[in-house]
Amino acid sequence: MTVNLKFFSKSDIKYVYDVEYGILADRTWMAFNGPYFRDSIPTWHEFQQKMPELIDNAYHRLIWYNDRIVGEVSAHWVDGKLQHWLEVGIIIYQKSDWGKGIASIALKIWLAELFSQHEKLPHIGLTTWSGNIGMIRVSEKVGFVHEGTIRSVRYWQGAYYDSVKYGVLRTEFA
Repeated sequence: MTVNLKFFSKSDIKYVYDVEYGILADRTWMAFNGPYFRDSIPTWHEFQQKMPELIDNAYHRLIWYNDRIVGEVSAHWVDGKLQHWLEVGIIIYQKSDWGKGIASIALKIWLAELFSQHEKLPHIGLTTWSGNIGMIRVSEKVGFVHEGTIRSVRYWQGAYYDSVKYGVLRTEFA
């Protein structure tokens, strides 16, 4: 199994749209990626408009598995310009690629890259919700530690779920 992270490029845009939202998408990932926000599916035009900010972005990569794009990883500064609190995210687009260990490998590569880029950063976090059991398992498998639960704050399909916080310290990451 070969898993790599690569920068977005202009030549990837149409395929990424198709596999994430378009004609190749099963969109199952959307049911687990913060569905309570009720994000709309972007049109091709809307997607094209946001892509320039992702190309060569230090905090966004495509996940390649056996020479095809299967998802993406991202990071953002929770504390904005202070840049002391970094959180990561990951999406594997197709359900048929879940359960293969791709997310775990990609997340480990991403964490190593981010800790390398930010030599003084002691902690990287990840936030998910109790309805995303797959993300919880991947987080723990990679070495994230459960740091907190904000109970019953995510409302989805008539039920409340917990927001779940994970983190890994540089000293814990191997």
